[in-house]
Amino acid sequence: MEKIYEKYQQTSGVCTDSRNLTPDCLFVCLKGANFDGNKFAAEVLEQGAKYVITENRDLQDNPRAIVVDDALKALQRLAHYHRQQLKMPFIGITGTNGKTTTKELINAVLSTTYKTTCTKGNLNNHIGVPLTLLSIKPTDEMAIVEMGANHVGEIDDLCKIAEPTFGLITNIGVAHIEGFGSKENIIKTKKALYEHVIANKGTLFVNETDEVLRQNLTHDKIVFYGKDAEKQIVSMNPYLRIRVGAVEVDTHLTGSYNIWNFMAAAAIGRYFHISDDVIAEALGNYVPSNHRSQVNRIGSNVIISDYYNANLTSMTAALKNLAQLEHPRKVAVLGDMRELGDLSVEAHTEISQLVENLHIEGYFVGTEFGRVVKKNSFADVEEANDYFTKNPLENAMILIKGSNSMHLNKLTAILEA
Repeated sequence: MEKIYEKYQQTSGVCTDSRNLTPDCLFVCLKGANFDGNKFAAEVLEQGAKYVITENRDLQDNPRAIVVDDALKALQRLAHYHRQQLKMPFIGITGTNGKTTTKELINAVLSTTYKTTCTKGNLNNHIGVPLTLLSIKPTDEMAIVEMGANHVGEIDDLCKIAEPTFGLITNIGVAHIEGFGSKENIIKTKKALYEHVIANKGTLFVNETDEVLRQNLTHDKIVFYGKDAEKQIVSMNPYLRIRVGAVEVDTHLTGSYNIWNFMAAAAIGRYFHISDDVIAEALGNYVPSNHRSQVNRIGSNVIISDYYNANLTSMTAALKNLAQLEHPRKVAVLGDMRELGDLSVEAHTEISQLVENLHIEGYFVGTEFGRVVKKNSFADVEEANDYFTKNPLENAMILIKGSNSMHLNKLTAILEA
């Protein structure tokens, strides 16, 4: 690995997509069910890659080709080797809901004072985490690494690569349960982050109001946050106005559930000696751009775009938040929650009943909701667009939420009205 690392150091960085090739990069040929980067190994060298990691034996005699048995494992080992050369704090973040928003808020706070690198978007899996690590420069002062999981043991695997010295779990709920089998397996998988940080004699940031996170947790380096968090909400109409210590700040996020994300970022900022004034300014300046708790006015409507991801916990929180906001006409356009396995019917029934109980005007997109809801139910986005084109929503506050695979971003009849 040392020889591969020496070649990596001669490059401009790592690429895995031939469509986004950067000059003098180290290109890693990954493969999946519907693609094989090894087919482009010779081509990317011609197009400007300095070196290529590939499983293509035909390039064995090419001095710019690093031929391996498994390119993905080579990428992961290279990332881990790079991680071992870096001595800065590594903050690992996982959780069922809010991890990407929390990561962005933490980065907003820490970057006021330190040179930071954090996970881009939600590149938080077995490929994204290594790519994040390999993007970190020796001159950086802080690393913030988001880790996601959809099957048992994945966080443990990612922690072995990233070796976090600080850890934060936003919460643990029911998501991707189809890949986990049970909530107990989800808890065990997520809490692997705590185990690794403890083993590294690092520090944990823990929401002290979360009984699941606190259960069986013993460690001498824990920073608790979140006490009286909901009392730090000054107003919410629709944006959150919050208190950070004695400072009040207007944010660009909606949703009372986001207070926990703000408090987590504030706790980490304080730990690293950043003042409340600076923390408040950073949180106020953060503007979401990833369809998470994002608010826009389109025509006569106020649109709450929260359709990057969805599960029972986050869907419930978003609907309860909508119910709290002041507006004469509240509408929810909800897409299916994916990867719920045997819990799917029960979960979609629960959400449809919650919409009714909260007196929210509901519209439902997808076959899972279609199994339990007949009124205002559409098989897909195309069918929904056809309906809303003929029956436009006007003068409404509209929550749009669903799993990313439902493509609710294509609800043009609402989003481009």
